[in-house]
Amino acid sequence: MSQRFIVYCISLLALTFLVSDTSVAERNREKGFVTVFDGKTLKGWEATPKGTEAAWTVSNGAIVGTGDKGRGYLTYSVNKEVADLEMKFSYRFPGNGNSGVSIRAVHDETGKRDFKSYHADIGHTGIGKNVMGAWDFHTPGRREHRCFRGDRLVIAENDEPTITPIDGALSFEDIRKGEWNDVHIIAIGNNFKLFINGKLSSEFTEHLPVEKRLDKGMIQLQLHDPGMVVEFKNIRLKVLK
Repeated sequence: MSQRFIVYCISLLALTFLVSDTSVAERNREKGFVTVFDGKTLKGWEATPKGTEAAWTVSNGAIVGTGDKGRGYLTYSVNKEVADLEMKFSYRFPGNGNSGVSIRAVHDETGKRDFKSYHADIGHTGIGKNVMGAWDFHTPGRREHRCFRGDRLVIAENDEPTITPIDGALSFEDIRKGEWNDVHIIAIGNNFKLFINGKLSSEFTEHLPVEKRLDKGMIQLQLHDPGMVVEFKNIRLKVLK
């Protein structure tokens, strides 16, 4: 048996183990996630408010939101009282746009907004510096804090904010404009993280009294502006509570 053949066999064996380890790691990362968009229909989702159904369609395996046909949300209707979760999906804007995902969304009794929520912003241009990849507070009746891309926000019990920078945070250059980008949202208890393309973009932790926080609610895809188009695909959800 030649030395060259032995080296070849060892290399092949090492590659097999590497591929196997990679597959196991990928399965572990996806463990507990459920696909909540079938790639063909909007089953399990509903347009909000009513009358905006034409704004949401399915094309080439993706949910497509068209701003000229209505402004609002596409709400996950299977479970409207989700508290803790992990959510993964891919999105892209063919052009400019302002969109995001709202979690723990509930109807706003003040009438200032349609919904109260914590909102993970994935808009691109024209919406302000460092807003893409931010957490927005759609919280009438309490302080609406700043948590821009690159920010780690801690909200004290008295509602006072402390902001520190995230080392190695997502930058605008990390976004693939006009192409698919991957999002991972983690919301557990009072801690919320937004990752885009594998990098932490923004994070907040709130220590307000429980009655002042949003503890559970709806998951909503946002369609913000006329003239924009946004696409979502590969939507997976792990409900933890």
